Amino acid sequence: MKAVFLDLNSLDCNDLNLAELEAQFSEFTAYPATSAQQVAERIAAADVVIVNKVVLDAPTLATAKQLKHVCIAATGTNNVDLVAAAEQGISVSNCQAYGTASVAQHVMTLMLALHTNLVAYNQAARNGQWAQAKQFCLLDYPIQELNGKTLGIVGYGNLGAGVAQLAEAFGMQVLIAQRIGGDSVAGRVALDELLPQVDVLSLHCPLTAQTRDLINAQTIAQMKNGAFIINAARGGIVNEADLAEALRSGKLAGAATDVLSEEPPVHGNPLLADDVPNLIITPHSAWGSVQARQRIVDQLTETIAGFKRGELIRVIN
Repeated sequence: MKAVFLDLNSLDCNDLNLAELEAQFSEFTAYPATSAQQVAERIAAADVVIVNKVVLDAPTLATAKQLKHVCIAATGTNNVDLVAAAEQGISVSNCQAYGTASVAQHVMTLMLALHTNLVAYNQAARNGQWAQAKQFCLLDYPIQELNGKTLGIVGYGNLGAGVAQLAEAFGMQVLIAQRIGGDSVAGRVALDELLPQVDVLSLHCPLTAQTRDLINAQTIAQMKNGAFIINAARGGIVNEADLAEALRSGKLAGAATDVLSEEPPVHGNPLLADDVPNLIITPHSAWGSVQARQRIVDQLTETIAGFKRGELIRVIN
């Protein structure tokens, strides 16, 4: 059985063990990256294609006459035409819940950094500001405790639940928003009721037609003055221009995001402006612990081993 991995560098930083995955195949070829123009040639003779973000659209899949299975080395499936794959008898699987601990840890890191003004204090210690202080300590930037604060979570899957568990360990009260566009669930709060109550809003929902621009000038206006927003979901869920303005005006005390509407932001972004205060941006790295990435490799191995036995694991079509 022949396999190709089209974009290994999007997963492996030369710190993962691929031996068991490679052993599943008689021939395994891993490309660091693959351009759109190279895809058809590289998958032409493959029985299995492993892909993270490279697009496999209908015309491309139609050229892969030997292809039997596609493994997506991620949870999102938007880069593979699932309808075309099904029509060709190609099964498609993904990876699931591999990054819960990594993302939850990252969200809490961002939350703590904002509440302790960690970035500002680090800069103050390094740029000479502390050395010029009149006393032993420097307290120029407000420090807040998470204990006793209210966290609102939008999107209560594995990631949202993981963040809730850690937040409760810090003494936070957790409110869970009703699913956007879904049926009411007991114990959850409508978004319009949740927003005025929370000190921190953490986003973990998928980007859909219902959630695009969910957080905008109108919804931010419903929040407490001095609240915080954390986005480790998808960039399009937050209207970035509105968030930037809410930070400039002081409506929000701070925000942090691991995602932007365009990644990488080659055309710029309103949140990258130099005058946006109290904002932490990380480059979609919340999921990327070495442990989480190794779990992806392990799930790929498990999926392929099952496929060879005739057992379909984590198959989505």
